[in-house]
Amino acid sequence: MGRIRTYEWEDPSVSAGALGHMSGLEFLRATLNGQLPGPPVMAALGFALEEVEHGLTVFSLMPGEEHYNPIGSLHGGVYATLLDSAAGCAVQSTLSEGMAYTSLDLTVKFLRPITVDTGKVRAVGTVVSGGRRTGLAQAELRDGTDRLFAHATSSCMLFPVPVSAD
Repeated sequence: MGRIRTYEWEDPSVSAGALGHMSGLEFLRATLNGQLPGPPVMAALGFALEEVEHGLTVFSLMPGEEHYNPIGSLHGGVYATLLDSAAGCAVQSTLSEGMAYTSLDLTVKFLRPITVDTGKVRAVGTVVSGGRRTGLAQAELRDGTDRLFAHATSSCMLFPVPVSAD
């Protein structure tokens, strides 16, 4: 018997259109409280933004079989997506209105496997260094008992967002 998973997402252009009109922290808080839709990747993988402060973000995921690789544990791409989201959004939370970021690189160290038995995991991203053109952040993936499952560092390029006059 097959397994089926369905999900819905909202129009990503709504959030993209709001990006240049508020600070990164305001943008992430609007996403957290539902004023802006989350990105479709969160619906596709089933993870959530749980917390945001200046220089810090937390995303969570309840691992399921749909996240598995062929050997029965969480796929490395899911680890990377959670860690990239946490690190990048931590940088975003420090940006002023009219600025955005994109990841330049992501270095991930996988320390132990995650399965459905692991329970909820949290990716905690923090800013290590911020500048005018680049930001450096790190993220850790931990379970409910604070065991470390993966660690990542990310460099982000910062750039102005073109804002339409409408």
